[in-house]
Amino acid sequence: MALQQDIQQRVLDNLSTTVMVFNQKLELEYINPAGEMLFAASARHLINIPWLKLIHSETPIEDELQQALLSDHPFTRHEMMISLPNGDEITTDLTVIPLKEPGQPAAILVELIQLDRLLRISRDESRASQQVASREILRGLAHEVKNPLGGLRGAAQLLEKQLDSEELREYTQVIIDEADRLQGLVNRILGPSGVTHKQVVNIHSVLERVRSVMLAEAHNSVKLHRDYDPSIPEIEADPDQLIQAILNIVRNAYQALDDDGNITLRTRVLRNFTIGQEHHKLIARIEIIDDGPGVAEDIKEKMFFPMVTGRAEGTGLGLSIAQTLIQQHHGLIECESEPGKTVFSILLPLDKI
Repeated sequence: MALQQDIQQRVLDNLSTTVMVFNQKLELEYINPAGEMLFAASARHLINIPWLKLIHSETPIEDELQQALLSDHPFTRHEMMISLPNGDEITTDLTVIPLKEPGQPAAILVELIQLDRLLRISRDESRASQQVASREILRGLAHEVKNPLGGLRGAAQLLEKQLDSEELREYTQVIIDEADRLQGLVNRILGPSGVTHKQVVNIHSVLERVRSVMLAEAHNSVKLHRDYDPSIPEIEADPDQLIQAILNIVRNAYQALDDDGNITLRTRVLRNFTIGQEHHKLIARIEIIDDGPGVAEDIKEKMFFPMVTGRAEGTGLGLSIAQTLIQQHHGLIECESEPGKTVFSILLPLDKI
């Protein structure tokens, strides 16, 4: 019997969905670790709190919960929007199962399956596969362009040597300069080689390097703030690739801001987070936050695709390359944007070390 209870406890402790048990007064008697993560509080602080203080919904179901206690009939509510005590709103599938044991007071088991998380995973996977496909098409095109460019440049150099007129040489120099510019664009389209040289690094050392580069480059009065979590452990990564990825995002933020704008580099630890289909116990979240005009609505869903840009002078490769570099570290970049606040979040697993 003790072994069976131990197995049941381990199953509940390792579920990724929230499981709670409420007594006849609809007071919390049990919550599993996934529930503690959802409510951002320990079981010790949550036990005995009434349902109404834990969960609020536009369509109250307290009467249905009481009915389930009396009638022994389970029920499920799909895509139910609920509000948590911290103000977060989430979409869940909510299942209620009455628990009746001989000689024991009636109780109900409530399971919350957070749909926001599943939708995010599905969206991220779809976006990643589309990005890979579009990058491969562009890489193939870039390879086709690369060789003729070299021949074009070489022919212009030979022609320049045969010309006596300085005025005509200016035209050949234009050809050479433009060939060099296109060669640089082709190299950027081809992007990272995929070879990483990983070592144990401190993520804040990487951010400080980015910060020093931007302070040296910037010609405006944009303020660059820091909000670091010193408890983040070291990560196994290629520091040069991380610097390049973060630098691309920070540069984008600088270009979007007026002279009096603000950028914040913030780090936090997330627990029990899923990237793609892989669950991680510990994640480093690096946020680049700016108070600029926000990302234009027409490019929000495709900003990480190559050649997509909101600036006339932009190439649309910076974010695509950054996403590729982070994906090579089993991570992900997400963006939430509205006028006055844009947040690029880089998510990196810490349990790969």
